[in-house]
Amino acid sequence: MDKKNTFLPQKGNYKQLIVYRKAECIYDITFHFAHRFLEHSDRTIDQMIQAARSGKQNIAEGSAASTTSSEMELKLINVAKASLQELLVDYEDYLRVRGLEQWSEDDERYQRTRKVCGEHNDSEYYRTLLPDRSAETIANIVIILIKQSDYLLFRLIEKLKADFMEKGGIREEMTRARLATRCK
Repeated sequence: MDKKNTFLPQKGNYKQLIVYRKAECIYDITFHFAHRFLEHSDRTIDQMIQAARSGKQNIAEGSAASTTSSEMELKLINVAKASLQELLVDYEDYLRVRGLEQWSEDDERYQRTRKVCGEHNDSEYYRTLLPDRSAETIANIVIILIKQSDYLLFRLIEKLKADFMEKGGIREEMTRARLATRCK
């Protein structure tokens, strides 16, 4: 059967999304970072890990909901974007209050790291690098990954909006399917 003519084609293959894989990297690095560099009594540990988890989980949940609800998919992808922004602020705060450097976009380290982060979307890659890196370096790596994810989420939201404007949602799909069946 032709995928385009299938009523409610299955979507939701979130593990294939680059942004999901980046979000998984962000979560794994944040888990390591929070437990290694923050005091055990610091509530920021839970907040950072939960923001990272929310970014990843809402991409998965939004993708899974996409088969029957464009609205829910858009909402959850936007929640993922907001969660990662919250995490970005936590990392920026960490660097600022400790007098550590946040790399500027024209810094050579930022440029090199941005290129590496653009090429690597496997959390195992980052987990092998973490033990030898300072808190400042890891925080800057995550900041770059979050900025890349933010851009990818923005593009995904724009694509989802355009798809909705072109095809509609489940009600339109149901109507098209019903009318197509009547015309046979």
